[in-house]
Amino acid sequence: MKISLTSIVSSCLTFAALAGVASAQSSLPPNAAASVNGTVIANDAVEQGIQVALSQGQKDSPELRNAVLGKLIEISLLSQQADRDGLANSDKANRQLAQIRQNYLADLELQTYITKNPVTDSDIQAEYDKEIASLGPQGTIIEYKVSDIAVATEADANAALARIKKGEPFDKVAKSVSLSPNKVQGGAVGWVQSGQVSPQIATVLIALSKGQVSPLPIKMQQGWYLVKLEDKKSSKPPSFDQAKASIRAGLSQKKEFEYLNQLRQSANIVTQ
Repeated sequence: MKISLTSIVSSCLTFAALAGVASAQSSLPPNAAASVNGTVIANDAVEQGIQVALSQGQKDSPELRNAVLGKLIEISLLSQQADRDGLANSDKANRQLAQIRQNYLADLELQTYITKNPVTDSDIQAEYDKEIASLGPQGTIIEYKVSDIAVATEADANAALARIKKGEPFDKVAKSVSLSPNKVQGGAVGWVQSGQVSPQIATVLIALSKGQVSPLPIKMQQGWYLVKLEDKKSSKPPSFDQAKASIRAGLSQKKEFEYLNQLRQSANIVTQ
């Protein structure tokens, strides 16, 4: 049974189940929302759960906060029982906990790097001006709906391309062999502009027709890529205020990408 904070929105917890928690709050330490057999559930954890729910379209309310707290209590009860059952020191638990720790530290490192190297308003304005200037006399934005497959070697890329040429769906091949996190979505990247991707990929996208796949693997610093043009559209450019948030996100992603490349270049990486 897998308990996840992302499922809190579907939890229907009764107020009676939480009444005991409310009555005990007077003896709780500062910043504690509840205590389960002496283990404190911090208010910060509740707030994190609320943010998850809000990101899924829920509205903040006392009922939602009770549901979040109730789910955290359930998680605490189950984790304590797992500890008593000796599961905490099992090989499976240790592997999963090590992976969770690694993922958390990776996210934290990127967040810290962006905090220390923020995207400034002047960066955003310069990028907006650059994109507007690149539109040409017609003044329209060309966007490409893209899917991709990322593999480690040219041989792997050619093998994937051969499967696609034989009629196997691109998304099926992506789920099978791609090393990119978007493999679970069949390689779907979404809508991009040519200036938002590497020059190597942009050159290929511009030449493709809707539904076509890159005729040859594309060599990138981090591996080999195949791209598929799912769709293509043109539109008028947004105003600076309309584009500001997306440009900031794009520039942040670019900074993260450059930082990862910097780490990769200075590391000793061995793969099969």
